[in-house]
Amino acid sequence: MMELRGKRVLVTGGTGFVGSHLVELLLEEGCRVRVLGNYRSQPSIGNLAHLDDEKRRHVEIVWGDVSDRDSVAHVMEGVEVVFHLAALIGIPYSYIAPASYVQTNITGTLNLLQIARKNGVERFVHTSTSEAYGSAQYTPIDECHPLVGQSPYSATKIAADKLAESFQRSFDLPVTTVRPFNVFGPRQSDRAIIPTIIAQRLAGDGTVRIGDDRPRRDFTFALDTARGFVAASRCDEAIGRTMNLGNGKSISMGELAAMICALTGGGEVVSESLRRRPEQSEVSELLCDSSLALEILKWKPTVGLRQGLERTIEFVRRHPECYTPEQYRV
Repeated sequence: MMELRGKRVLVTGGTGFVGSHLVELLLEEGCRVRVLGNYRSQPSIGNLAHLDDEKRRHVEIVWGDVSDRDSVAHVMEGVEVVFHLAALIGIPYSYIAPASYVQTNITGTLNLLQIARKNGVERFVHTSTSEAYGSAQYTPIDECHPLVGQSPYSATKIAADKLAESFQRSFDLPVTTVRPFNVFGPRQSDRAIIPTIIAQRLAGDGTVRIGDDRPRRDFTFALDTARGFVAASRCDEAIGRTMNLGNGKSISMGELAAMICALTGGGEVVSESLRRRPEQSEVSELLCDSSLALEILKWKPTVGLRQGLERTIEFVRRHPECYTPEQYRV
């Protein structure tokens, strides 16, 4: 088992939702944390702004882009452990701009793998997605389930997963792939279903607008997911393997909306055609089998859906400036 304390660790996507929780956990583990922040004309530290000042002071942010090989080579200097979370993740937007997903999710991953191999990193933890499974052919879904490119987003993530696998098999790069099911919690944007519903309930007239209310998802709290990443990086037996991280319980979008409404004082749920995905692209059910993570990583979720929703609702209440409930975010 690898000791993380004192290691120079890179987190790509570290300014994002899950990435910021992972960064915070790695700081608590005693790591020297570097984040690759996506360069813009007005750079933003994103969700790292929610860390307290003392923690933020210990995070080194390097601006760049995973799709640019020179940026990757620069940020990887001296790095011993890589957590690769950077990706374009919005499924609806992948219908509109699929080429950008290829550039970020596939080329970006290839750049990181190549530089990691050249530099001889000790661990490379690659982030997959449960969307790679498509609609469940059986449930619960284990790591042997077929991969199905049901959206341009999932297709690019499958390609990235296979690149990571190939670098472990071909070049003995110490890669572990973590495949989280739907992650939720404080700091998540209203591109995702849970903060979308919460923000509408807290700011609107009581009406909650969602897409198809039938699909079922398996939700995992963000801090639990971050714990899974850390466990995967430490575990020698996890090298060359893919690990599902999920709760093992699914809930429909309609049931989820009703649950959030109950926790926030009521409301009416309306299914709106604008928010629905193309029929053949919608994944009907994701239900996780995470027994491999329990066996090898000794990982299991500790925060249930209701408790996690209560924490997320409180965050949205305290940070209304982060949400635009009057708009549909793709």
